[in-house]
Amino acid sequence: MQPLFCSLRRKLPTIAVVLAAAAFLPLLSLRAETKATWTDAAELTLHGRGWVDTLSPYDRFPGRAGEIVRPPVWALSRDAAGLYVDFITDSPRVAARWSLTRERIGMAHMPATGVSGLDLYVWDARELRWRWLANGRPTAYPENEVTLVNNLPVKERQYRLYLPLYNGIASLAIGTDGGVRDAGPDPRKPVVIYGTSITQGASASRPGMAYPALLGRQLGRNVINLGFSGNARGEPEVAELLAELDPAVFVLDPLPNMSGPTVTPLLDEFITILRRKHPRTPIVLVESIVYANAHLVSSRESRHSDSSRQLREVWEARVEAGDRNLFLVAADQLLGADGEDTVDGTHPTDLGFHRMAEGLFPVIRRLLDRAGE
Repeated sequence: MQPLFCSLRRKLPTIAVVLAAAAFLPLLSLRAETKATWTDAAELTLHGRGWVDTLSPYDRFPGRAGEIVRPPVWALSRDAAGLYVDFITDSPRVAARWSLTRERIGMAHMPATGVSGLDLYVWDARELRWRWLANGRPTAYPENEVTLVNNLPVKERQYRLYLPLYNGIASLAIGTDGGVRDAGPDPRKPVVIYGTSITQGASASRPGMAYPALLGRQLGRNVINLGFSGNARGEPEVAELLAELDPAVFVLDPLPNMSGPTVTPLLDEFITILRRKHPRTPIVLVESIVYANAHLVSSRESRHSDSSRQLREVWEARVEAGDRNLFLVAADQLLGADGEDTVDGTHPTDLGFHRMAEGLFPVIRRLLDRAGE
């Protein structure tokens, strides 16, 4: 007869396996119970979009623009810069699953979080402002999935999810415990901003830090970002597309992509095209930023000062001719004089974008107030 402890020793591995399996069953059940409910973002109101007749829900120009504008402008219009969804949920967690259209998820002078990532804000009902909450960091092409926040106190809140600045979105879904409700459209007229890579968002650390996004939160209003990196050249065909929109204010910020003797005629024609359909809509003209190294590099100094001079001359001539709804923001209201707010002398950091928004905000706010908007 074998000793009892010898018999038990032979059975212990079997007992351990059974006990481990039994302990794991509740864990499997718990995971099954808390599996996220995924909501297709295309079913929610997409803010920051000027047209609905787009090839993809996350494009910025209508599909027909592909036959109208230059190929680089069309390609950039398929980046999701400035687009966002507002939704309501009481879920303790918020996740996101998104598919990118471009393989490059980051750039040498701009992090992947801004180029291809997501940015989550939450509305603070006590302080009456949007507050940053989390970002979705892209790690692969094309598919990414992240839990943005988890274990929040269960309470109904409104969230805002910004889309990538320099990548397109093939699909986007929001994961929660129980689903989301659409926060609905903004019935007020938007602000439309046309500009360069700076307007599009280079080199913000995350989508919510581009100056159009900052202005949107400060103004409490839908802002349409029509920034086209390196390609805001003031073409008439782009002006015709913008004229199809009906904003409260147009902001024109293309000068860093315009130079030489064509600046004056192109700007003048651009404004003329807008005025045919919008004779009284305020138009804000933005001088070129002062390049951070212009104090010592003469070519940089002449580059921004010449284009700004031509812009100012167009503005003065049109105001003198009777346009009382044309306004100008001077360069010294944009970036700081300390030279510490760009990554390369041109493209703002988050500090630079904050300063740009602070310079543009009072002008746009005053125009909205004047119009009862």
